[in-house]
Amino acid sequence: MDELRDLYQEVILDHNRKPRNRRALDDATHRAHGHNPLCGDQLVVQLRCAEGKVLEAAFEGDGCAISTASASLMTESVRGKGEAEVRALHEQFHRLVTTGEADLDQLGKLAALAGVAEYPARVKCASLAWHTLLAALDRKVDQAVSTEV
Repeated sequence: MDELRDLYQEVILDHNRKPRNRRALDDATHRAHGHNPLCGDQLVVQLRCAEGKVLEAAFEGDGCAISTASASLMTESVRGKGEAEVRALHEQFHRLVTTGEADLDQLGKLAALAGVAEYPARVKCASLAWHTLLAALDRKVDQAVSTEV
């Protein structure tokens, strides 16, 4: 189990150091802004969608290591998926980071964030990008997503 935990930690560190898809997406069709006031994380999720599929996903902003790694992993995992698949993946990911339980095989590299469930204060860091992703899909451009209600 320690080997798996070490592997997961390395995935998180790698995605924090070298985030994938951290850039402006000039031809975005969907976008939303997210903010975690407790940690200071802020990001904008941008999507290029057509015919009900996410063709491209990117993010901009700054956040802690967990937030950045989660956004990076998220952009990789949703590319090419249909909207229903993205929403189902969000549900699985949310279950993972809140309970530590989910189908790890289906989550792939996202499973690296399973340990977040042990640290309730970090759940908001890990889930911010995902809630912002849903807001982008729902075209909630004028309303910033916040981890605080």
